[in-house]
Amino acid sequence: MKFSIRATSAVLAAALATATLAGCSTRSGSDDDEAAGNGQTGAGTAELGDASSVQLAVVPGGAHPYFQPWQSAGQAAADDLGLGGFTFNETGEWDQGKQNDALNSLAADGYNAFGIFGVSPTDINTTFADLKSQGFAVASLASCPAGDTNEADFCLSTDVELAAKKAAEAAIEAMGGEGTLVHLTGNNVDSNTQRRIAGVEAAVAEAGGKVELLPAVTDIDVDLGTAQKAVSDLLAAQGDKINAIVTTAYNPAVAAANGVRESGLPIKVVAIDDDQAILDGIEAGDVAATVTQNPVGQVEVGAWVLALLQTGQCSMAEPGVIVDSGSFVVTADTVQSYDQERQAKTEELRTEFEDEHLSCE
Repeated sequence: MKFSIRATSAVLAAALATATLAGCSTRSGSDDDEAAGNGQTGAGTAELGDASSVQLAVVPGGAHPYFQPWQSAGQAAADDLGLGGFTFNETGEWDQGKQNDALNSLAADGYNAFGIFGVSPTDINTTFADLKSQGFAVASLASCPAGDTNEADFCLSTDVELAAKKAAEAAIEAMGGEGTLVHLTGNNVDSNTQRRIAGVEAAVAEAGGKVELLPAVTDIDVDLGTAQKAVSDLLAAQGDKINAIVTTAYNPAVAAANGVRESGLPIKVVAIDDDQAILDGIEAGDVAATVTQNPVGQVEVGAWVLALLQTGQCSMAEPGVIVDSGSFVVTADTVQSYDQERQAKTEELRTEFEDEHLSCE
């Protein structure tokens, strides 16, 4: 297989919002057995049989803490589903050409089902189409292509605009419904970053003119050091006028939580993801809230659907459909129990695919 694109710019895809979940299983039971074979969307027929021919590769754009749960969750799903093999490959180094090379090598090694976080949202559809042309099942996980077209079989990702809006609403509530808010986020040219910016702006617009939104601080999710410097500079220059910080990328979230705590400023911080430092900050009162995503659910459900597609047991009722994998506001009241909500959402996703998105024989 030869890919037709070789984008070599290091386009850092935004980390998105993050999460954790439970073991993958197929639905079974007498009602499902009676419905099996109807081949109708919504009939509850998506029961996976022999999947030993499926070799699953989960391929993020590069190394990032958000994707670490994918490795263990993917292996657990492969074992539970009886797949013939599984690999986790993060050697793309945030370069679309290098990610394509990794996919090319995996295909040559016999992998035939792919869950991919593409480096470049504007170019990844070409990669998806190339893989599909080889007869492989393809999922876009944790990020959908830019624009209105998704050449993968499906996209299972956080609705990042909605998640950012939830985070901004939590920040506005934490600062008493009025004051000055600033948004810290990732790569400005990434379409997901623009969606997050739109979500924060929507929440501020609904505040009735009581909230001033400072210009978004972008391009600071490269690494923790970059985020720490940006937070330090922000607090030094404007810390006395900021009432709340909303972060929608991993490194800025950790940097903001630590920076505000060390500064002693009375700034409310709403983070993203469930890094232990963030959760500890919520319990200690240093962080007002965080919005977590569902990376484990993405891989659990994604692996199951890819196996159904690659074995030919099911097809997509609407190829390229986009499904929200969920986002969850975590506060001091829910910090010990929020994962139950994520697990419930993952079960809902399985039902949604089975009843709405899959057409099975």
